[in-house]
Amino acid sequence: MEKISNSSSIFLIIVLLLLVPFEEESNNKNYYYVVEARTCESQSHGFKGRCMSNHNCGLVCRNEGFSAGNCRGARGRCFCTKTCSST
Repeated sequence: MEKISNSSSIFLIIVLLLLVPFEEESNNKNYYYVVEARTCESQSHGFKGRCMSNHNCGLVCRNEGFSAGNCRGARGRCFCTKTCSST
């Protein structure tokens, strides 16, 4: 069997030492996904009259099962909002 020269063995050790950090980095990748939830909205069925107060609109919408409500449009209608379900 052939003997490996000192310079060849040192070169081999350096190459192996350089490869180890790259191997560790490629195996430890963490992926983070930012997902923005969609907002669904529907005109309130329970709000009566012209919507002039976001607070009152929000109260009616929460009673209808929504998370919030806002007055919108020239006619002053109450629209309820909630996070859409994924299905």
